[in-house]
Amino acid sequence: MTLEKLILATKSVDRMELFKKAGLHFEVIKTDVNEDDYKSRYSNPYELAKALAKAKALRAKEMLNKTANNFLIVAADTLVYFNDEIIGKAANEQEAFINLKKMVGKTHQLITGIAILDVKKNHLFIDADTTEVSFLKLSDDDIHSYIKTNEWKGRAGSYSISERASLFIESIKGSPSNVIGLPMHLIFKILKKEFGINLLNTNQKR
Repeated sequence: MTLEKLILATKSVDRMELFKKAGLHFEVIKTDVNEDDYKSRYSNPYELAKALAKAKALRAKEMLNKTANNFLIVAADTLVYFNDEIIGKAANEQEAFINLKKMVGKTHQLITGIAILDVKKNHLFIDADTTEVSFLKLSDDDIHSYIKTNEWKGRAGSYSISERASLFIESIKGSPSNVIGLPMHLIFKILKKEFGINLLNTNQKR
């Protein structure tokens, strides 16, 4: 299959960068989905991540030109799960400190829901991937110093592995790219198996 247009439904610079590094030609649609509406309906973190990814994909479809043809939308939502608690994005520095304080010296799960939608065929496939991330022990001063970098803003769990948080991530079990924002291996597998698209050799129109 030849992709006429690949759409990444995201506001995340990290996700855009992953697509760029994979050599993909794509456009970005920034969707607005009220995550709080879904958090009250889904207690299971995997189902929540998948539901939010689906909502973003469908919202992106609504925002596309009605004459859009052969468009493929990729949407995702990432959350951090630790001690039976979903740790989302911090609203301020105090929340960021609380989030990181809980997880230092311990292991948490990073869960990303993926939704891929073929607009022309109205074919939607949803899945999720999990990566375990272990932090080194940090002092309160260390955490405050990290928070001053502002990397916590807009990021699940209040950190970014692609920047200075890499200094205190002790180990990763699973997909490294998932910790950045997208499990690229899962996207590759879904597109190949469910949509007949091989990103290693597909031709894309720019």
